[in-house]
Amino acid sequence: MIRVLLVDDEAPARARLRRLLLAHAEVEVVAEARNGREALELCAHHAPDALFLDVQMPEVDGLSVAASLPDPAPAVVFVTAFDHYALPAFDAAALDYLLKPADAEHVARAVQRLLQRRALPAPSARPAPAQLVIPDRGRTWVVSVAEIEWLEAADNYVVVHAGQRAPLLRRTLTALLADLGEGFVRTQRGAAVALAQVASVQSLPKGDATVMLKSGASAPCSRQFRAQLMQRLGAR
Repeated sequence: MIRVLLVDDEAPARARLRRLLLAHAEVEVVAEARNGREALELCAHHAPDALFLDVQMPEVDGLSVAASLPDPAPAVVFVTAFDHYALPAFDAAALDYLLKPADAEHVARAVQRLLQRRALPAPSARPAPAQLVIPDRGRTWVVSVAEIEWLEAADNYVVVHAGQRAPLLRRTLTALLADLGEGFVRTQRGAAVALAQVASVQSLPKGDATVMLKSGASAPCSRQFRAQLMQRLGAR
């Protein structure tokens, strides 16, 4: 069975898609979400194999939801009324893209691709998102990537330090850095900083350093990663 989460702010659109999907014996719709915040909460609870995800939703759009999915991420099929979202959707490593109103033929194609995906390698990395959506301890945080100062690994979570906020994102630091792109650099095995937030680098004994951030906060930097940090700062 392919366990599917439906995400759309319009109830009629969800109902139509549910009906079309349930025509396939291989598909189980495990839950429905009305917005991006609910989508991530339900994704963490149900661990679906795939999301049928509306692109344009209030407050948090589908592209931001896709960038915030926990690892290992489910497959994403974007669903939208606007064909100009097709290129960003496939840039986001979408498995498929459906135009509203979805029809039986295109839904069947998406289901077939989901079945084939199980025998294929993992999809390529997602593009750098503009924001992260982070369900944490009963609250959902929407954090602009531009506000992130540094990242701190905590087992299979990452503490996202952004001003006074420090929510826990259920991802590995390595996977998150791959998505965030060139704006971040690792300073320890368990830490990374946003290059745009660095104010200075203060030397410590034995080659280690402290990275001072523009907000007054600081992040650790080990000798192993210091040269890379300085090189990236110089390139900026």
